[in-house]
Amino acid sequence: MNGAESLLTTLINNGIDVCFTNPGTSEMHFVAALDEVEGMRCVLCLFEGVLSGAADGYARMARKPASTLLHLGPGLGNALANTHNARKGHVPIVNIVGDHATYHLQFDAPLTADIEGIARPVSHWVYTSQAPADIARDAAEAVRQAGHSKVATLMLPADVSWGDNPNGAEAAVEITPPALVPASRIDEAVAKLTSGKNCMLMIGGREVDQQRGLLLSRIGKACGARVSTDTFPTRQARGAGTAVLERLPYLAELAIDHIKELDHLILVGAAAPVSFFAYPGVPSQMAPPGCKEFRLAGPDDDIDQCLLALLERLDADDIEAEVHPLSLPELPSGSLDVNAVAQAVAHFLPEQAVVVDEANTSGLALAPVTATARSHDWLSLTGGSIGWGLPAAVGAAIACPERKVVNLEGDGSAMYTLQALWTMARENLDVTVVIFNNRKYSILELEFGRTGARGGTPGPKAASMLRIDGPELDFVALARGMGVRAERATTAEEFNRLFGDAMASRGPRLIDAIVPTLF
Repeated sequence: MNGAESLLTTLINNGIDVCFTNPGTSEMHFVAALDEVEGMRCVLCLFEGVLSGAADGYARMARKPASTLLHLGPGLGNALANTHNARKGHVPIVNIVGDHATYHLQFDAPLTADIEGIARPVSHWVYTSQAPADIARDAAEAVRQAGHSKVATLMLPADVSWGDNPNGAEAAVEITPPALVPASRIDEAVAKLTSGKNCMLMIGGREVDQQRGLLLSRIGKACGARVSTDTFPTRQARGAGTAVLERLPYLAELAIDHIKELDHLILVGAAAPVSFFAYPGVPSQMAPPGCKEFRLAGPDDDIDQCLLALLERLDADDIEAEVHPLSLPELPSGSLDVNAVAQAVAHFLPEQAVVVDEANTSGLALAPVTATARSHDWLSLTGGSIGWGLPAAVGAAIACPERKVVNLEGDGSAMYTLQALWTMARENLDVTVVIFNNRKYSILELEFGRTGARGGTPGPKAASMLRIDGPELDFVALARGMGVRAERATTAEEFNRLFGDAMASRGPRLIDAIVPTLF
C-alpha cells in the first residue's frame, strides 16, 4: 500500500467519502489510488474556487467534512475565497494539497510555493507530511482537527504519495464532542433574561435546525426576550412549522436601529454583531452603547444542551413555540422583478428543498415571502466572498441527492465560478439555478452611496466599474455551452412556467431572470 492509498483508505475509514478535485502532476498517485481503493466519490471541478465552495455546501448538508484535492500553492490560492467562507461559517473541510517531492523543493521549480503560508489564513490546522510511513497517521489527525467545524489543510509531497507505507491505513478517530456550557453561564443568562430588561437571544453557529429554532422561540416566550439569528446563518431550517425568528439586518444603519433598545444581547453560537464595513459616521459595533453583550455559548459549544438547560431553568416546558404557518403566495403576473420571482419561488418550492442564497441585493425580497413556504433549509453566504453560490449548490446536491436544490444567484457573483455549471451537468445534479440578471454589481452601487465616495454619486468612469452590461452576459448560451438546460424569463408568466417545470422535474436547469435593480 503506497502513501496515497493509505491516505485515501484512512479518509474512507473516517466517513469522508466525497472528494472535490482539481489535480495536477504532483497528485497523480492520489488519482491512481481512486481505482485501487473502493469507497471514494471523486468529483472533478474545473476551477479550485468551485471545489472549495462545493466542499462547503456538501459539509453543511451532510453534517460531516468533505475532502478536497488541490494542486500545489497556486491551486490552493485559487480555492481561498470559498475556504474563507467555510471558515467563517464553522464548516469542516479536510484539504489535501499536493506538493513537489521533498527532495525536489530545493531546486525552486516554477510551481514551488510556500503552501503552508498560503493555507494558514484560512485554516485552523496546517501540516506537511514528511514520509510515506506517516501519511495515514497525518490524515487521521487532519480529520480529528477538522472535527465538526474546522478547516484542516494537509500537504502531500509527491514522494510521500508514491512511496510505500509499511504501516498501512489508520482506523476511525474519535472526534471531540461539543463542549458543555457550564451551569454558571446558564445561571448568568437566566438572571439577565428574568431581570425585566430588554433582552435578545441571538443564535449562530453551524446550524439553526428546526429543534433549535423551536427551543429558542419557547425560551423567548417564557421570559419575554426577542429571539433572532445573526445576519447570515450558515444553515437554517425555514418555512412552515419552523420557529418565527428575527434576523439581524445586513445594512449597518438598519441593524443599529433594529437593536437600539436592547439592554442585554445574549449570544448563543453567534459572534457579537459588527458592521460588515466601516462607514463615515457609522459605529462599527451594532449593539447600543449601554447594551451588555454576554457570550453564553460559542459555535463549538453544545448549543442543544444550552437551550434545553435554559428551557428547564425558565420552567418553560409547557410553552409552545411561535411557528410559521403554511401560506403560499398567489402566482404573479405582468412584468418580472425580484418581488415576482420571490413570489413564484415561494409558491413552487417543494418540501425539503435546499435553497442556496447568493442573490445579494435581489435577495432582500426573498426571505419574507419564503418564510411561510413549504419547509426547507436555507444556506447563506457566511464570509461575504462572492462566487460561493453555484459551487455550494453542487456540494449540497451531492450531499442530498433526494432533495431539490435551488440556487438563487446574482449575475455578477455567478461569473466568479461559472464552471460549477459544468460539474452540475457532468454529475447530473438536481439543481435549479435562478440568475437575477440586472446587469450590474448592484450591491456596489448601494455601497458607493453609503461610503460617501465622491459625495455618493459615481462619475462616468466609476459608474462603468459597477455595470456588467457591455457586452451583455448571455447566461443561457453560457449554461448550454456547459451542458445545462437553460432558458430566459422576461415576464412573470414566463418565470412561473419555467420555475414550476423545473421544480416538477429533475436534473440541472438554469433560468436567466431579466429583472430591474431594486434601487
